[in-house]
Amino acid sequence: MMTDAQLALHGLAIKKHGRAAEVAEITALDAATVERLLDAAVQSGRAVKTGDKYMLTPTAQIALKASYSRDFAAQRADDAMSAAYDDFERINEQLKSLITRWQTIEVGGRSLPNDHSDKAHDDRIIDRLGDLHERAEPILARLAAGLGRLSVYHTLLTAALEKAEDGDIAWVSDAKCASYHTVWFELHEDLIRILGRTRIE
Repeated sequence: MMTDAQLALHGLAIKKHGRAAEVAEITALDAATVERLLDAAVQSGRAVKTGDKYMLTPTAQIALKASYSRDFAAQRADDAMSAAYDDFERINEQLKSLITRWQTIEVGGRSLPNDHSDKAHDDRIIDRLGDLHERAEPILARLAAGLGRLSVYHTLLTAALEKAEDGDIAWVSDAKCASYHTVWFELHEDLIRILGRTRIE
């Protein structure tokens, strides 16, 4: 099991370049605790800080990955967790396709960036995202049963979906907020690290 200090570094590895509060959000740690731990990592040379954002050093990245087989040994030996991940991957393929349809539209046989002027089109995609979320929920619950901390992703995904359904379309896939696609991508990265899998491009 990871210590809080290791978990803060793990969360930062997923965020890549993030604020303490953002790392806290996906690790279920207190934001003040994360800030203290990341500041200590800066002092020890494991992280660098620019403004209010942190990033792991290459050496710290290597050390963190080397520790996963020990820290997540229980999850890697858990057949139920592995099966849940395989089911997650199937939903992941559907989400990727859905996000492509969100970001692009077909005009005269050509694929063009979606300017979101067609509200009916966007509403249909958000409806499908809601359906996908419902199918993902039991899988997310199974993953959280294998590692309780992962339940934070269900909370974040639900919040993003609700904002998108309320009309704020940035919450579908905008990288500048904890949008549905952003959170899903981070969950996927977390699972890959936990289970020692490889991201399929």
